[in-house]
Amino acid sequence: MSGWQPIHTVYVPADRFTAATVTTWGQEALDLLHKHLPSADELASVFDVPLDLARDVHPRVVAKLTDEPIEDVRIDFEDGYGNRPGQEDGHVAAAVAAVQALHDAGALPRRWGLRVKSFADDEERSERTLRLFLESFESLPPGFTVTFPKVLEESYVPRFSSLLGSLGSELTFELQVEDPRTLPFLRPGLDPRLAAAHFGVFDYTASLGLPPHEQRLDHPACDHARNLMQTAFSTTSVELSDGSLAASPASDAASDVHALWVRHARLVRHSLSNGFYQGWDMHPSHLVSRFATVYAFHLTTYSSYRERVDAWEAQSQVAGVMDEPATIKTLAAALRRADSALGSR
Repeated sequence: MSGWQPIHTVYVPADRFTAATVTTWGQEALDLLHKHLPSADELASVFDVPLDLARDVHPRVVAKLTDEPIEDVRIDFEDGYGNRPGQEDGHVAAAVAAVQALHDAGALPRRWGLRVKSFADDEERSERTLRLFLESFESLPPGFTVTFPKVLEESYVPRFSSLLGSLGSELTFELQVEDPRTLPFLRPGLDPRLAAAHFGVFDYTASLGLPPHEQRLDHPACDHARNLMQTAFSTTSVELSDGSLAASPASDAASDVHALWVRHARLVRHSLSNGFYQGWDMHPSHLVSRFATVYAFHLTTYSSYRERVDAWEAQSQVAGVMDEPATIKTLAAALRRADSALGSR
């Protein structure tokens, strides 16, 4: 990976992914914002932030949705796509054409890739789709990765890594933690190609027998799994990402759109406060609440963190604060993360 971590990953079923996907998502999100969140006043009310902060956040969200609505995208050949044995090859070809068109237009997200089928479901299909896709490019655009879902056995990891190695020496992958059986073999050095671990909330909670209304990112069982992921990879460069909210506005009425944003923002804040700075977005409406929440999160503490780091470097002290070296290291990392999230290309 490049060292830059995206704020989010957008998952689009392969049969719906086209060269217009990025533009369409951005425009739909902008339309929702202009209609239901036209000013800082509404943003302050819906997202429960101070008006001064909302005045900073609102134009940033507008600019982001205009300039780069999607930072990372996965063309999904797994759960979002389903089993289509007679159609998948054709959708692979269409996806290749769409990616190439986006790249040629300078509109391909900075990170992008596929989610293939799990080895637990159809190893042969997983390999075929990946091979067909990669071998269709004369030159693979930068930023590519592949998501490997439902890693139920440790043996899947070296097998998938070996497959990637046969297709390109620099290829990396991210595994999904979607089952308790994955947690015991997460550790530093699991595989040199492993670049990220993404949490899959719905399969994970279903595997525990949780009822549907409890299959949510802020359930204590999910907090436990994410903490084990953090512990396993704390000494590595493996990126961590949270999962998704499988919901969209019930209608175009302001009350329904606002309700969705409030619900999604609460989950994003929960992820951020627990050290997961990336998550999945499944609908254009999620882009508004994602960026608004992430920007507010970083801006709320930016000045105070900067003051404390500067004071430490000047060998002075902020009134009422006694920072330890470990805290300063964490503050500096938070500032770098904020700069990345709030900045531009």
